Amino acid sequence: MNGITKDPALLGTDLDFADSSANFWLMTTAIPEGYNTPIPKSITTPDIVETRVGRLEFVDGVPTRETSSMLWDHLDFMRSVEAFLNCVPPASMQAMIVGLESLGLDACNKAVIADELLDSNGLFLTGNTDTVYTAVLLDLDRDGPTVVEIPPGCGPGTVNDAWFRFVVDMGAPGPDRGAGGRYVILRDDDDTTVVPDDVFVARTPSQANFLVLRGFLVDGKPDAATEMFRNGLKAYPLAAADNPPEMEFISMSGKEFNTIHSNDATFFNELNEVIQREPIGVIDHETRGLLASIGIEKGKPFAPDDRMQEILSEAAAVANGTARAIDFRPRDPETLIYEDRRWTTAFVGGDYRWLRRDGEGGRNLDARTLFFYFATVNTPAMALKMVGVGSQYAAAMTDADGEPLDGSVNYRLNLPAGIPAKDFWSIVIYDPQTRSELQTGQRYPSLNNARDQLQYNDDGSIDLFFGPEAPADGGSNWIQSVPGKSWFTLIRLYGPLESWFDKTWRPGDFERITKAAEEQK
Repeated sequence: MNGITKDPALLGTDLDFADSSANFWLMTTAIPEGYNTPIPKSITTPDIVETRVGRLEFVDGVPTRETSSMLWDHLDFMRSVEAFLNCVPPASMQAMIVGLESLGLDACNKAVIADELLDSNGLFLTGNTDTVYTAVLLDLDRDGPTVVEIPPGCGPGTVNDAWFRFVVDMGAPGPDRGAGGRYVILRDDDDTTVVPDDVFVARTPSQANFLVLRGFLVDGKPDAATEMFRNGLKAYPLAAADNPPEMEFISMSGKEFNTIHSNDATFFNELNEVIQREPIGVIDHETRGLLASIGIEKGKPFAPDDRMQEILSEAAAVANGTARAIDFRPRDPETLIYEDRRWTTAFVGGDYRWLRRDGEGGRNLDARTLFFYFATVNTPAMALKMVGVGSQYAAAMTDADGEPLDGSVNYRLNLPAGIPAKDFWSIVIYDPQTRSELQTGQRYPSLNNARDQLQYNDDGSIDLFFGPEAPADGGSNWIQSVPGKSWFTLIRLYGPLESWFDKTWRPGDFERITKAAEEQK
């Protein structure tokens, strides 16, 4: 016995599917014992099949008790892995809500603000150190339809739903086009609320929604943007429009908090919180069915037994590892921005919904996982070509040789002259473990041409240095790394120019340099 079948006669002869005759198999297949007609091999099951999940054993096509038990465990495992990878967005949003609530956001008229910029104390997926963040949690079940007033001059702002799906842009890329204005956020199923004529209306399927706004630095400082938000941002229930509550601003600068979802079995508890809180229609039947298959179902307790808890723990470990492979070792060639560089895009395919050919090719599931595992806030403004408006991003996960960036090593990065940013550009380095700003001896692990006094080369290009110690010359162009830790980076272009989109401007790769070579430069 060869491990394929105990009775070769049972399977007959392989079929030639290239033959156009529908009756070809009838002429070439023997009639096995126990049958009256020829039986194609392709529709039968051997008694023994060796697979990656183990040996499968059958009795004339019926799985043994042991095989059935193993396959049920495997099915639960596969669905748990799939649930993790497909549901990173809602788990990430749930972690965002919990993290911001820990800072005091318990009403829509309360906002956190990075009035001294976002530093590495807070755990926040690939946050920037370049703009003044302010964020509000909108709870439409608690507050009903909610008004958001934004001031003129506001930078990019976005509302996302509980699944981190795009609801509406505000500020420069929004319908107010940076002039400021009033928005009303309504539930999709709200057909009774009467809204004023002078507002922008946005609808959402979810109870919980996340509003984040960004303000630009002026003279390299956050003061003007901070004042803009404190004086001009308002959020309140529409029902209280005649006498809205005063806004309260809570500084998040220098604070310790966590907005990142779990990477162990606790992930599924976070996901269950979303499912229990949100309306059932926030996700489709297929996703509800997937989650129900592993015990997460609206209106029912999530109480995995010991067997299932063990499966969930292993599935979380495998799914987390898979997400990291997708992010740090992508296999999709579309992830690369340039054919000759290591820089990658967060919006593979250029669609904020991660749809191939506007949906004809389905959804690029790996691309969606890639984005949400290391980033937040979903908006077309970050994916579409809008010359001079919004922002664009490039990520480097490895050095020029494709190796992880080593915090013990010194690197040089050359940015050619004519960096394509109408407003400003920046580079920030991050911890691959937390996907948050790398915690170093520097307050901000970043460089920003609107904030920092940078040294340029004679040809207009600039060399940036990364390593555990500042270079002897060019320390103003240096970002500190941590020995024993890896890191990755993002270049941000605010107001990206045509040379970014047509790829005539290309950043260099990270080149290892020796201490001696660095000091000689």
